[in-house]
Amino acid sequence: MFDLARARRIKLLGFDVDGVLTDNAVFIGEVGGQRVEFKRFDIQDGLAHTILKGNDIAVAWISGRQSAATSMRGQELGVADVLQVPSTEKVAAIEALLARHGLGWDEMAFVGDDFADLPVFEKVGLAIAVANARDEVKRVAHHVTEASGGHGAVREVIERLLKSRGSYEASVARYLGREAWTG
Repeated sequence: MFDLARARRIKLLGFDVDGVLTDNAVFIGEVGGQRVEFKRFDIQDGLAHTILKGNDIAVAWISGRQSAATSMRGQELGVADVLQVPSTEKVAAIEALLARHGLGWDEMAFVGDDFADLPVFEKVGLAIAVANARDEVKRVAHHVTEASGGHGAVREVIERLLKSRGSYEASVARYLGREAWTG
């Protein structure tokens, strides 16, 4: 479980994309003379984004590379802030995002897996590494998931965050269209 004091302050949940929302695989090829790129996203991670809606937590994806697949999946899930910037510009992009939302670094959680996420981890209120993250990233994280990126880590993070805030059952009930749910 997350540190409750940290979890209760979170108003923005940021995710790296490759290695967190995906399993780090990128399929690149050519179809009809056009370059195409495919990524594998976990459906249960997507459902967790839907369950999170209605809580006071915004979601942002911050990727170190441009990808049409990332844009399409973010749009499909209704993620308003999908930032695709060079890895060296992640901190600056997040600072601008936080300013737009009127939030401080301590009100943000970030889920990452590799070196490009370390400068973000040094600033956020809750730094979360996925199970398949580099050891150097895991060492500075406040929490490490049991699941790997692209294989349920995002679902795990969202569920744990909601449970630590006492809003998991109500969130699932809202998703199911019920007044109450007990699992």
